[in-house]
Amino acid sequence: MGGMRIAITGSNGLIGKALVRSLTADGGHEVVRLVRRSVRTPDEVRWDPVRQEVDALGLDGCDAVVHLAGAGVGDHRWTEAYKKEIRDSRVLGTATIAQAVASLEEPPRVLVCGSAIGYYGDTGDRAVDETAPPGSGFLAGVCEEWEAAAAPAQEAGIRVAFARTGLVVAREGGAWGRLFPIFRAGLGGRLGSGRQFWSFISLEDEVAAFRHIIDADELSGPVNLTAPNPLTNREITAAMGRVLRRPTLFAVPPFALRAAMGEFSDDVLASQRVLPRRLLDSGFEFAHPSIDESIRAAVD
Repeated sequence: MGGMRIAITGSNGLIGKALVRSLTADGGHEVVRLVRRSVRTPDEVRWDPVRQEVDALGLDGCDAVVHLAGAGVGDHRWTEAYKKEIRDSRVLGTATIAQAVASLEEPPRVLVCGSAIGYYGDTGDRAVDETAPPGSGFLAGVCEEWEAAAAPAQEAGIRVAFARTGLVVAREGGAWGRLFPIFRAGLGGRLGSGRQFWSFISLEDEVAAFRHIIDADELSGPVNLTAPNPLTNREITAAMGRVLRRPTLFAVPPFALRAAMGEFSDDVLASQRVLPRRLLDSGFEFAHPSIDESIRAAVD
């Protein structure tokens, strides 16, 4: 990846912050951050996904745009109002960015849109790759609409990739950020039966995969960002205890999860056995392919 001008939405989120750090650490890249507040620095561009407004001129000269913005899926109970916010923040935001880059006289050569393995729904014990159809349920429907909203960019001839991310193993935030304190306190344990598959990826590999997609001209459409060997929740629970050297005696029954999380608990207990076929076929090499390596990388 040579010196590039790269615009990023969601630069204050877990993945966005890590991606900005990685790009700026190289010294040769110019990062433009799209913000919803008033612009304060020369590297910021104003946008409003709700009103579907963006300063398209601020995207001029960008080689790539990475779109990561969206309301946190597990940040609040799923009321009908919050489910609407989850959907709108993704669909309207993606449409806004796609229309903006399509309108440029010299559009970026690639738009990488964040997406999620929630696209596949509950796959049970069945392993799926990017050729699998969408599943059922709220998140699967959101992911399908989310990706479809990028159509204006695709129709303009821009290479568009959808980074379908799994569970990111990180201390700083996301679902795993909530797990680490619990396990460190010796209160960790399996969720439900523990037989559901969790498709994980280390934060370092997540960032490296985004950079790989930007650079790999052959990658467009869906790309799964998960480690090569998804494991069950029971196996991951054991790994957390092993690496952190803590007991994992507790188990959270489904009814308790439902009481604490509401409808979102159904997705926590769902099984998603997702393989990163296209990443591997394009030559991507994982720094942390195993769960133990991913956990260690997060706590080091």
